[in-house]
Amino acid sequence: MKSFSGKVAAITGAGSGIGQATAIALAREGCHLAISDISEEALAETVELLAGFPVRVSTHRIDVSDREAVYRYAEETVSEHGKVNLIMNNAGVGLGETVENMSYENFEWLMNINFWGVVYGTKAFLPHLKRAGEGHIINISSVFGIIGVPTQSAYNAAKFAVRGFTESLREELDIESCGVSATSVHPGGVKTNIARNSRMGDMGDMSFGSKEDVAEMFEKIARTTPESAARTILAAVRRNQRRVLVGADAVMLDTAQRLMPTGYQRLLGTLFKSNRRKRAVANHSA
Repeated sequence: MKSFSGKVAAITGAGSGIGQATAIALAREGCHLAISDISEEALAETVELLAGFPVRVSTHRIDVSDREAVYRYAEETVSEHGKVNLIMNNAGVGLGETVENMSYENFEWLMNINFWGVVYGTKAFLPHLKRAGEGHIINISSVFGIIGVPTQSAYNAAKFAVRGFTESLREELDIESCGVSATSVHPGGVKTNIARNSRMGDMGDMSFGSKEDVAEMFEKIARTTPESAARTILAAVRRNQRRVLVGADAVMLDTAQRLMPTGYQRLLGTLFKSNRRKRAVANHSA
């Protein structure tokens, strides 16, 4: 897909962050939009930002963990726009919790959104993309779909799964030569609300502090803007890349994993052990 002009794109999680930035970037290129989010207020904010572009915009409030709702979204998109050429499965949530302490409720909540939401979006839109004759599937994984991190087992599980699902999908589409392709996207730290909107479970002495502490730390180390991420993603679609890393930190961590497939785990373990000691000293002093 070399040009987005006159195309129709559906984007989940379009109320903020990468989803919102990608919607704006596509509108700037003349792409019509079917944007969705679980928050009507967030969707309204995105619509306001799109008001100056001469493109059709439809809004759809959906929970991506609801399979029937996602299929309705696909049908409504084609009904309102006549076709759909691109689906960006972007909606996602975060969870910090150790494996031992993690509740099944939290694990299932995250998997239903971060993994099954991607599966539903892919399967619901794929037949319509094929009928359009030209289409692309953008599935948002993460750099945490490349490396494992303590207290992020659920998030890792979902993002590793998205990566494997998308790579297999891409191979099938290549074999079919049906005019549809797929890209697995692996952002590093992007300045979004995911840390502030995440669930913080029981991390014991592996914690880096309260939810607010973690969110502030994330915002300090997240160097990539949503706008930069959107440009990188759309450039990857134009080049028909199978996988794209977003941000210098993602490139660095991917390189570390390639050079030290298991050794990086020891480095992360050392970091978390150091944090445990610091917290133990601080708690003792208090």
